[in-house]
Amino acid sequence: MYRTIKDFTEDWRRETLSTLRVFRTLTDSSLTQKVTPDGRSLGFLAWHIVLSLAETGERAGLHVLAPADDALAPASAREISDAYLFAAESIAEQVEEQWNDASLNEEVEMFGEKWKRGFALASLLRHQTHHRGQMTVLMRQAGLRVPGVCGPAREEWARLGMPAMP
Repeated sequence: MYRTIKDFTEDWRRETLSTLRVFRTLTDSSLTQKVTPDGRSLGFLAWHIVLSLAETGERAGLHVLAPADDALAPASAREISDAYLFAAESIAEQVEEQWNDASLNEEVEMFGEKWKRGFALASLLRHQTHHRGQMTVLMRQAGLRVPGVCGPAREEWARLGMPAMP
């Protein structure tokens, strides 16, 4: 749970850049990649992350500038990436402008429960990270180069002059 706005915005901006690196690696043709025929596609997961920013943000009391929760996913990876960046920046700006450290302890109705706003923000970040990890698996299956997120990806070790981790 976040207890200060500064702690949240520092984490959020770093994680936004990591997610954006993943999103900007996507191609239009990769958006249909699935693990199984009835599984979620790479495009579905990316769009789900975009829409969840608005849904969770709204429930926490923010007015996130993002597509409507029933908006259809674009067929363009660039459009998804741009929508993500716009919504992610909106969250950071609104938290900084509208809330203070004390407001992070205020409770809000969230998915049938009472959550502190600081917990809602931490959950939003973890949710994004969870789906970003799923996306990297699908990206490998789609033949895309996976960018490093929490350290170098396999392909980046050589650039660093080191052998890839087994």
